[in-house]
Amino acid sequence: MIRLLIVGILIISTGPLFAQAQPNPAKLKADAQKITSTIRSDKAKTQIYCQLNSLSDQIEEAARAKDARKVETLNQRADDLEKQLGPEYRALFDALNSADPNSNDVLDIMSMFDKLDDSCPH
Repeated sequence: MIRLLIVGILIISTGPLFAQAQPNPAKLKADAQKITSTIRSDKAKTQIYCQLNSLSDQIEEAARAKDARKVETLNQRADDLEKQLGPEYRALFDALNSADPNSNDVLDIMSMFDKLDDSCPH
């Protein structure tokens, strides 16, 4: 569920730069598998990923409080963390922005990240 929030945040913060065709689900799944495996195998990237998850909670709280300035600041920190995870991470979620969030393929991809979420302290 947190992953869906991050996808939504990416949509809002980056905005569509140009119209995209529907992404190839098989490629997205392969990319997601590679990305989650890379993050899981690198302690520094796992820590960054967990920090990003924590930020998503803070962004949600700031949005509920209608604190636009704090949302913007937290979004900038999230962007910085995403850059540290690598361009593949951002590219995957940019591609997911143009996919149907309720499709089985997207739900499968999100479940890969849900499993990765379990490695984060709660």
